[in-house]
Amino acid sequence: MKTDMTYQDLGFNDTLAQYRQQHGLDAFMTGRVIAEHKERYTIKTPEAEFDAELVGSLRFGAIDRYDLPAVGDWVAFTEFDEGRALIHHVFPRNSIVERKAAGARGKVQIIATNIDVGLIVQGMDRDFNINRLERYVTICHTSRIRSIVVLSKIDLISPEELNTRIQAVKNRLNAVTVVAVSMHTHEKYAGLTPLIERGQTYCLLGSSGAGKSTLLNHILGNDHMATGEISSSVNKGKHTTSHRELILIENGGILIDNPGMREVGLTDLADGLETTFEDILDYAYSCKFRDCTHSFEKGCAILKAVENGEIHEDSYANFQKMQLEKQHFESSFLERKKKDKDLGKLIKNMKKQRKGNKY
Repeated sequence: MKTDMTYQDLGFNDTLAQYRQQHGLDAFMTGRVIAEHKERYTIKTPEAEFDAELVGSLRFGAIDRYDLPAVGDWVAFTEFDEGRALIHHVFPRNSIVERKAAGARGKVQIIATNIDVGLIVQGMDRDFNINRLERYVTICHTSRIRSIVVLSKIDLISPEELNTRIQAVKNRLNAVTVVAVSMHTHEKYAGLTPLIERGQTYCLLGSSGAGKSTLLNHILGNDHMATGEISSSVNKGKHTTSHRELILIENGGILIDNPGMREVGLTDLADGLETTFEDILDYAYSCKFRDCTHSFEKGCAILKAVENGEIHEDSYANFQKMQLEKQHFESSFLERKKKDKDLGKLIKNMKKQRKGNKY
């Protein structure tokens, strides 16, 4: 792991420095959130790490999850005891990687912030699923970050099968870089190493057992994350990451590891669909009707392209499914937002009534 680091190694830049000065935050210490445990945070500076919590005004003044710190955030804080701190302010984010919270209507889960590149890890075992890769790539496009697909556990299949799968991924995700890595041979990670740049923040994405922790250990050159053998019955890692953590590596890159995701739901911000499925939507300009849903209409250019084999049938089906999920989330989100707004009005009126009763 990297030593003698600077703020630039942690990802601090001129834009953040300018914001700190313009908003009078020079009197505070500045650091980056590298871990989150419920309402407690670990903040890292080039010199030390701090166990931190929120000041009351930040905690109780937060309207929603976006107002609270997340892994990857830059924060202004004060140290009130040795190694203990209070977070006063969260700096603006240049990107937010998020997904629909599992099992929740209209709620989002922030995976990480201030990310430059998403490393989407998928194993060559039962985990391999191009539709799921498209979902992760869409999340990256929505967050305005680059994505790199890392195919792991290539030892489990033949070289011929590996080449076939790599080509299949490239055909479906033609603008995405694809790298194949081995579980057992350190040299097989050589293709990924040049892609890790100093001061850039990378987020590891993928389902449980995809090989993210093994990948991280190879990049770091140690056993930073506990990993286990893969159970042949369920094809999942026996030991998986249970929390998010930001880690600095020797060449100056920054990695954020994440727990595996069983569900990769899209949020209402999933305008990344337009980028992921750009080839499909290009056909929409030739549709007969401007409000074409691309589902059943006669004169739909997309449906015609699917019939002619110009659009991959699986990709079209995946596009339709994610489009419906996005619309469902949007309606749930607006419904929830209205309820929260009504609740806010109710609380505000109750406070006014109580204040009036005092006089």
